[in-house]
This record gives sequence, structure tokens and C-alpha cells, in this order.
Amino acid sequence: MSSPARLGFGESPRSTVGLEWEMGLVEPGTAELSQAGPEVLEALARGGGNQQDYSGTYAPHVTGEFMNNTIEIVTGVCRTVGEAGKDLTRSMDRVRKVTDALGLDLMGGGSHPFARAADQVVGDKERYARIRNRTGVWGAHLIIWGLHVHVGVEHRDKALPLMRAMLKYFPHLQALSAGSPYWAGEHTGYASNRSMLFQQIPSSGLPVAFKTWQELEAYAGDMLHVGAVKAFNEVHWDVRPSPKFGTLEVRVCDGPTNLTEALTLAALVHCLVEHLSTQLDHGRTLPELPPWFVEENKFRSARYGLDATVILDAHGNQGPVVDAIAKLLVELEPVAQRLGCGAELAGVRDIIRGGASYQRQQAVAEAHDGDLVPVVRAMVEEMRTGRPLPS
Repeated sequence: MSSPARLGFGESPRSTVGLEWEMGLVEPGTAELSQAGPEVLEALARGGGNQQDYSGTYAPHVTGEFMNNTIEIVTGVCRTVGEAGKDLTRSMDRVRKVTDALGLDLMGGGSHPFARAADQVVGDKERYARIRNRTGVWGAHLIIWGLHVHVGVEHRDKALPLMRAMLKYFPHLQALSAGSPYWAGEHTGYASNRSMLFQQIPSSGLPVAFKTWQELEAYAGDMLHVGAVKAFNEVHWDVRPSPKFGTLEVRVCDGPTNLTEALTLAALVHCLVEHLSTQLDHGRTLPELPPWFVEENKFRSARYGLDATVILDAHGNQGPVVDAIAKLLVELEPVAQRLGCGAELAGVRDIIRGGASYQRQQAVAEAHDGDLVPVVRAMVEEMRTGRPLPS
């Protein structure tokens, strides 16, 4: 066995929050993806005030991603979800000045409904080329976007218990955020095809439910030793500790199509992590599901979205995910008041009432006899207005 990797754990004030939101660049005329990501970043850099790489600072910035059709907007470290929303809005306004001048639109969602892998260009960083070469066809198919929510954890010993406990709520987050029902012009039958695609990469998908930090360091050492990753941050689990920043990073959610739902999903994650952290403070054992139940819940929520029946506990009791979400919201309301995100958390009920992104996309397609160009245009409009359109 190789030597363990020494993973420090950065200092991060408890229950601070930071967001990373991936989104696509779209040609308005054709509704196809544009490969102009580098051009957008260069224009932002010329305008000043943008960091194109994660340099260890926490300033809000815009960065590139694996494919040139994508940019990612990153907030600073925020005390509240509302504060993170202001960061996102400021960055979006800067990006809009550039994309409008270039004649481009911004689009959220879990994926583009009809983009073809052969038309996409991988970024020119060495790391991206290495990932593309290693992953082959699966790497070429990663035309996918997500929302990553970092929540500050004040002590390393909490990180893994929180990670394991958050997996119980995987289907809640997946069902609410699901926004990738189409792939390469075809209806996949999944609410979130993105989650199924991304887990094909060996270092992605559900995390290994390690019990101790030493086990995690041993795993990281082995993965580095055999060349599976070059750094721990290349382990792209759906939920993972982020040693560099001292956070728990929740990567379950498909990319939202609008700011309102982005903040709603962020509030749900923020409240969940704080709620579970408080339980640890009181000496309680956090609820966990066996790995096989977690895997089944991931499949069900990706496949059926808000119509899923999910496994609720280690005894195998089951129920509709919407009922589980409703019960969870009542439990989290006092936490939301404490964290100052009651209004954002209340948006969960709006998603259930008005339909999640995948449902709205399907409704537009059905209204246009299966034509997916209007679906892209509706997603673009949601991004521009900052709110979901009525189904």
C-alpha cells in the first residue's frame, strides 16, 4: 500500500456558504452551444476584477470549465444565501455585458437538450486534456452543468459524518434540481440524465462512506500513487469534504435554470448541513442509509424526479419523495430562520407546485411537437429573468 496523502483541513467559519454555478454559452439564432468560453473570460479579464483560476482566495469570480461551452460563476465566502445571491448577481451582470456584446446567451440546466459531443471543444488546460484522454467517450459526453454548494465546517472531525448523513437526503436534492431530461436530441426517460452520465467517471459519483479521516487519506494516497488523480480535488464525488477550503461540498444538484431556484437549492443544502452539525454538537448519531439504499435512491430520483418513491431509512421504509421533502421543510424551518434564509427555503414548495426544471422542459417540448429549440429558448429566458417560467 502507498503512503497516505496528508490532507489538511482549511479554516472555514461554521455554516458559511459559497456557490459554484456552471452554465452554458448559447448561440441565439440556432440555440446551439457556443465554444466562446475562452473569449468571454479574456474579455472579463480585460475589464478587470476577475480571477480566471481558483487561486486560493475567496473573491467572487468567473472561471472556465472542462469544455469551452461552459463558464462557472463562483461566489465569495458568504454568511447567508442571500449574500451569495448578491455575489452571483454582480458577477452575472459583468458576464452579461460581455456575452451581450458577443451576441451570446447564457443557459442553465443539467445539460443542453440537443448538443452533440462531436461539436464540443475541450479546454486547453493540461488537466482537461488528461481527463479527456483518460475518460474517452464518457469525457466527450460531459456536456453537463451543476450547482456546487460549499458549507463551512469548523472542525475536520465533523466532515465525514456530515458527508455520510447528507447521502440520506440525496434524492430530495436530486428530485428538486433535476433538469436534464434530454440528451443529444432524445428524451432519455430520466429527470436527471446528468447524474447518470457523470457517475461513469471512476472518481465521480457517490462517495466512499469512510468512517475516519485516516481512511480518506489512505484512499487519496492510493489514488495519487496509481495515477488515477493528480490531486484530491479531482475526486468529484456527489458529496465530498473539501480539505483546501474547510467545507463540505454538495455537488448533487443539476444546474438550475434561474437564480431564484439556485438560491432555493442552496438554502436547502445550507440548512441541512447546519441542522446535522447541530445534532453532532448534541452528541447524537446522525442517520445513515446503507450504501445499496443510497445507490437505489440516486437511481430512482434521477429516473423519476419528483414522482419518485424513495427509501427513507435503514429499515427499508419507503414513501413519495415529495412527502419526505414536505416533512423535511417543517423540520428545517427553525434552522432557516437562524441562518436568515427562510424566504429562499420556502421556494422549495414553489418548485413542487410549479414543476421542477425537467418538468418545465418537457412541457415546452410537448407544446411544440417535440421541437427542442423552444426548450433551449425557454431555459435561456429563465436565466435572463432570474425565475422559472410557468409550465
